[in-house]
Amino acid sequence: MDPTANGVIEDAERIAALRARVLARKRKSGGGLRGRNAVAMARSLQASEGCDSWQVRRGLLTRDRLAAARFDLDELDLLIGRPCPPGNGFSDEEWKAAEAYLAQYPGAPGQTGHCELHTAPAMQAGIDGVAHGIRARLNGAAGDTADACQSFLYALEGLSTLIENAAAAAEQAATAASGARRAELDEMAASCRRIAHDAPESFRDALQLIWFATLGVMFGEDVGLVVPGHLDRTLRPFYEADMAAGRLTRDRALLLIENAYLLINDFIPDGLAMSVMVGGRDADGNDVTNDLSYLCIEAIRRTGLIYPTVGVCWHAGTPPDLVKLAVDLIGHGYATPAFFGDDTIQRGLRTLGVPPDEACYYINSTCVEITPATGSNVWVASPYFSMCRILLDEIDDEVASGYVPEGFEAFRERYLARLGKHIQRAAAAQNEARRLRREHGRKPLQSCFTRDCIARGKDIDDGGALYNWVECSFVGLANATDSLHVIRREVFEEKRLPLARLKAVLDADFEGHEPIRRRFSEHYAKYGQDDAELDRHFGELVEFVRRECAKHEMAPDGSPFVPGAFCWVMHERLGRECPATPDGRRAGTPFADGCGPAQGREKRGPTAAILSTTSWDHSPMIGGLAYNMKFNRSFFDSPKGFALLEDLVLTFLRRGGFETQVNVVDAEVLKSAREHPDDYRDLVVRIGGYCDYFTRLSPEMQDEIIMRTEFTAV
Repeated sequence: MDPTANGVIEDAERIAALRARVLARKRKSGGGLRGRNAVAMARSLQASEGCDSWQVRRGLLTRDRLAAARFDLDELDLLIGRPCPPGNGFSDEEWKAAEAYLAQYPGAPGQTGHCELHTAPAMQAGIDGVAHGIRARLNGAAGDTADACQSFLYALEGLSTLIENAAAAAEQAATAASGARRAELDEMAASCRRIAHDAPESFRDALQLIWFATLGVMFGEDVGLVVPGHLDRTLRPFYEADMAAGRLTRDRALLLIENAYLLINDFIPDGLAMSVMVGGRDADGNDVTNDLSYLCIEAIRRTGLIYPTVGVCWHAGTPPDLVKLAVDLIGHGYATPAFFGDDTIQRGLRTLGVPPDEACYYINSTCVEITPATGSNVWVASPYFSMCRILLDEIDDEVASGYVPEGFEAFRERYLARLGKHIQRAAAAQNEARRLRREHGRKPLQSCFTRDCIARGKDIDDGGALYNWVECSFVGLANATDSLHVIRREVFEEKRLPLARLKAVLDADFEGHEPIRRRFSEHYAKYGQDDAELDRHFGELVEFVRRECAKHEMAPDGSPFVPGAFCWVMHERLGRECPATPDGRRAGTPFADGCGPAQGREKRGPTAAILSTTSWDHSPMIGGLAYNMKFNRSFFDSPKGFALLEDLVLTFLRRGGFETQVNVVDAEVLKSAREHPDDYRDLVVRIGGYCDYFTRLSPEMQDEIIMRTEFTAV
């Protein structure tokens, strides 16, 4: 049925049709709409060659890139913001010449994005109001400060032009429309014309402005993964005012949020992450959950795609109904929402120097890594450390050198010293990347939406942000813990295998040594089985990396080097590259992700696994922790299953858990999807803190999901 045939369409039909079209476009394009308009970039940089300030040139570049953007509209869209593919209308010769010209400008290393923008000034005074404040800051300024402020003004000019281009697209579409659709397009165009310069006047305006600011930074400055963040906080004043005045209904607000979610899915390539967080507390400790918190979760139900992941910021005062709504979606097979422990995260942020009145306002900036909202230039997952590869290197060196440790503690100390050197080198490399970013980067539009770049008169790449730390990530902590336990017993206490013999067995990937592999894998207790010794050793590893990271300071302001165990897909990639390990893991097998046990080792059930994973302090790991649970769909055949899952989640959070996420999908369904991918294009699974389509994962990553312990009872 054509959903537009009668000129009237139900909300569910509209979202179903738009959802299908997003999937079709992504199948055709191979991903989202991210990309650069090389011709527009080259022309801008050529025109500014006479300017001796790179900062000003970057402002002009952002302006010109945004001004060149054009927009597509589906006849069912209620929000506008899907840019046409970059480069439309240019010949191959123009494109090649532009790329050749741009080759002289080196890229800037290091992370980008992973933040929630500071949109409050634009919400209150409009883009022109923000520009007015920058002009006041520019008045009397000189040197670098003047250049920064001028670049900010150029960037905002480009953002206004981008929004005006969107208005023009809606106006053009309206000329061929009639009836209800004409009214929708007129409303879209009027909203865009308004927020291109002035403050938003409605919920629709505010939501549209959030998307344009987010899009502008990503599209105009090659910034990755700027997230919508706390929509239930940012949009609340507009929602409540519109509802009180009768200008908005709850159903209409839900429909607009769903449209925003679909825009995200259209724009962002598969395999990444975009986050929305709801709930939590304000600076006075009061719960901030409101009607929008529920709507942001409910919007997942009909959109059902990989973006955004929605996180519930949980504390003891979180309304039970919010938890039940999230659990209901999970139990019905949705890979999101996830739950974040507010007490634990705030404690970690305060330890890093975030004031208490700001520690309550943070975001999982895409997956599970935490960044302070609105003022962050935090780099995440920079870099990843393979805990087991470093362990194997230590074994190799000791065997090759003939060194024989006096006991296990001597061996362990050498391993930790090696790990410490890796951390030291990584911190130095990130500081060098920061230096190069300052020299070759600059992001004037992102700076306009990041505290306190305007007040300081500094670009975000020049130290303008409030928070500039770097987060690194330690992958395979559970495998390393289990491996060290086997080494302690086999090599040093029971003296079954000398270290050289252990190395030979591992080098052979256990070929010809299956009894040994089974002994390593099954005879010894494993992390995740509520074993006090293993749990203590895991906590000691975490404490070591915390102390070691704390020795290093990051440019430009002595910010901390912050640990985490955020994995994305790196537990599979690093596992694929790593030989066999003493925990019984074969070569190439994925590592455990996050703070949870290795795959298949939760043999005492989910409660024991939760007790293990919450037996140590999560708060230092602001770089991100995830604990995965996986349940068979049959677990939720009755209301009892939903209640039991809620109890498990709350037990994890009350015991200080950082983040937990759940997959509810049968292994047989996953195997069928692997064999018949076209029939399961929209099957979404939770990975290492983010969601992805199962059928687009690598075969190794698909195996990792299938390997996870599937609970059928508690």
